[in-house]
Amino acid sequence: MSRAWVGSGAGDGPAAGDVDGAAPRGTVATPGARPDEARRHNRAALLRRLHVHGPRTRATLATELGLNRSTIKAVVDGLAEAGVVTEAVPAQRNGAGRPSLMVIPKAEAAVVLAIDVRVEQVAMSMVGIGGQVLGRHSWNLHSRTRTPGEVITHIAESAQLLGEELAVTAQGAGVSVPGVVRRDDGWVHEAPNLGWRDVALGTRLASVLRVPVQVANDAELGALAEHVRGAAHGVTDLVYISADKGVGGGVISEGRPLRGTRGYVGELGHLVVRPGGRDCYCGSRGCWETEVGEAAMCRALGLSEDTPRGVVVAELRSLATAPLPGPLDELAEWLTTGLVTVVNMMAPELVVLGDLFTALPPALVDRVRAGVHERSLVSRAVGGIAITTSPLGRDAKLVGAAELAFEPVLGAV
Repeated sequence: MSRAWVGSGAGDGPAAGDVDGAAPRGTVATPGARPDEARRHNRAALLRRLHVHGPRTRATLATELGLNRSTIKAVVDGLAEAGVVTEAVPAQRNGAGRPSLMVIPKAEAAVVLAIDVRVEQVAMSMVGIGGQVLGRHSWNLHSRTRTPGEVITHIAESAQLLGEELAVTAQGAGVSVPGVVRRDDGWVHEAPNLGWRDVALGTRLASVLRVPVQVANDAELGALAEHVRGAAHGVTDLVYISADKGVGGGVISEGRPLRGTRGYVGELGHLVVRPGGRDCYCGSRGCWETEVGEAAMCRALGLSEDTPRGVVVAELRSLATAPLPGPLDELAEWLTTGLVTVVNMMAPELVVLGDLFTALPPALVDRVRAGVHERSLVSRAVGGIAITTSPLGRDAKLVGAAELAFEPVLGAV
């Protein structure tokens, strides 16, 4: 049942707080740091490197972390003694001398619980070091099971059963929620598509799971996932845009998540792109998500707005090699209009389209890409902003939730 995330190990960056993935070269601690602080710093930096990039030789770790070989040996020996890593002779050897041993993280040495609360479903996974998925579970939400109390109870019960099945214990949990989330304590101010308002989700889950719980907006975690294990490897400035019932956005700027006041960033779906357009629940009219979200896709395809998600995805994918129907031209126009504003404001190196956007016909994505380049001053100035669809698909928020949970856990292993 063990398996890794799509793109696992291909990213740059540890987690939501600092996503560069490595200690500064030649620096082991701040000036005046005690030896035990330096050791903890080096241990956390090395383990983070293994977690994000996968097995490394001791020599490679020394080069990448800017540490001498004796320091690397001491750190690796300590991690091996604690059962966190193992070592092996590399399968491929370079040169005639004694090979540098390959340091391999043990997935079960640190495990977190990742939870993605979606509008119609909750997905959960136990994830070990290196992003290895040890096991997963999901269930559908209906009107009676979508209340905060029901969701929290089901999460607690499912987490216990999954942990017992896998014989592992989570040391932390990360939660993705489609709403406005206060990062300090996981307070969900509003999650309209769930019908939630003022829910102390972080505190309540921590009390039943009995582990530290981190909660964040789903699109912010999508951006984190793409940066660490998805399409944005090596990219320091990116925007992640996802479509579900609504539209959300996450931003990585200069290698760090852009969060704003109290973490309330990501409501890009409420950019007004069509003044006088359809009413939005936020109180505005013509918001981006009313023109390109799931309901808009259904209308463009000639489907009722309550069409099951699987049918919508299948219809979109069936158009991969077919002429685009006229209504999809309009959807492409509004998607382009919103992206032009986002690109002009954020000047990202890369825009990643996630969730339902990954099912859009390639010809439509090409049209949007060309339109953004033609109409965006920033895109023209830099020679074109890259726009791509996510390789992580619906797992993006789950991957991001795991990375969020690992941030404090890896420093304590």
